[in-house]
Amino acid sequence: MFQLITDSCCDLPAERLAELDVAYIPMVVALEGKEYTDDMGQSFDTDWFLAKLKEHAQPTTSQINVGRYMEYFRPYVDAGTPILYLGFSSGMSGSFQSAVQAVALLKEEYETVNISLIDTKSASLGEGLLVAEAAKRKAAGASLLEVSQWVEEHKMQVDSWVTVDDLKQLERGGRISKTAAAIGGLLNVKPIITVDVDGKLRNVDKVRGRNKSIQNIVDHTVANLHATQTRTVYIANAGDDEAADKVIASLREKIPDVDIYHYPLGPTISSHTGYGCLAVFSFGTSRVASA
Repeated sequence: MFQLITDSCCDLPAERLAELDVAYIPMVVALEGKEYTDDMGQSFDTDWFLAKLKEHAQPTTSQINVGRYMEYFRPYVDAGTPILYLGFSSGMSGSFQSAVQAVALLKEEYETVNISLIDTKSASLGEGLLVAEAAKRKAAGASLLEVSQWVEEHKMQVDSWVTVDDLKQLERGGRISKTAAAIGGLLNVKPIITVDVDGKLRNVDKVRGRNKSIQNIVDHTVANLHATQTRTVYIANAGDDEAADKVIASLREKIPDVDIYHYPLGPTISSHTGYGCLAVFSFGTSRVASA
């Protein structure tokens, strides 16, 4: 038997990961001079953090370094337990490369290191969708190789549609210019964002008004929904539960047989998207090309 491992950017709650028998390595968020562990809601005060984001607080995040990966993987190597790690997109963070380096260093120490790493090229519940599907296949008796091959074959079908309400966070992260943020705020412009084939965020459209942006990400999801893959949709939001409810209602109207999972956007991801971010994830037919 092997151990499935992910990181806290998958945004699945700790309870759900425990049900799926998935271990995780946490990210760290810094705010107002203190560091907080993104432990999937076990002790992290999500309501406090959302309130801070609503006040335009400026949290920072740091990638998982090589040493932390080595420390996390080592007990499994000592026990001879194979690992399949599904990691946060390398297009958005250097963490996955740190995992690669950690495995290389462990192989210098140990005669046998059975660790397989997969760059999901996804974030938040897009990554979580792959983790959940991998866990289901493991529970059904699939081998590490079989699960790994399935994830590699299907990861580029993960469809991600995102809109944000707080342009200041995108400006601070360098996603848009200060001028664009100022004009967008005045005109009530909301960006439509997806994840491209390189696992990077891409601004693909902009609409005026919150309701139009909500409908836009629903329409994209429905139009691109894969005909034969699971019709499961994951929704993440950073506050503004009313907007999330609108997404859910619209999806249920357009896809009556849809199976919806709705979880809060984790602090690592929402640090970069700001309060009011909405994201919808599913299996789709294609991703947009890289920039």
